[in-house]
Amino acid sequence: MGPVMHAFEILADPVRRRIVELLADGERAAGEVGAVIQGEFGISQPAVSQHLRVLRENGFATVRTAGARRLYAVDAAPLEQVDHWLRPYRRFWNQRLDALGVEVARGKRARRASSTQPNPEGGTT
Repeated sequence: MGPVMHAFEILADPVRRRIVELLADGERAAGEVGAVIQGEFGISQPAVSQHLRVLRENGFATVRTAGARRLYAVDAAPLEQVDHWLRPYRRFWNQRLDALGVEVARGKRARRASSTQPNPEGGTT
């Protein structure tokens, strides 16, 4: 299995995806991550620790100690590999987003035009 498919396998787990989301906002203490994950998923602290270990051992997270705390952060390298793999497929959603942007702009122009039309009773609307 290639590194990208392995990355998808690691990120297939919703708990691990959520941990990566939390870490994307910046470095967090293991206890803080654990509290959020326990609250959202109802799993034990040892289970959260296991997910953090899987992320760390597979290159998705780094850890450093600061006193008694273990601070986790995202390691972007595996995510960059996924991003690179997805590049050829972006055209499918980019075309749709471009079309949506055109329609939104068209709607704004239409609203502006209708709000500056003369009112039959005088003045503008």
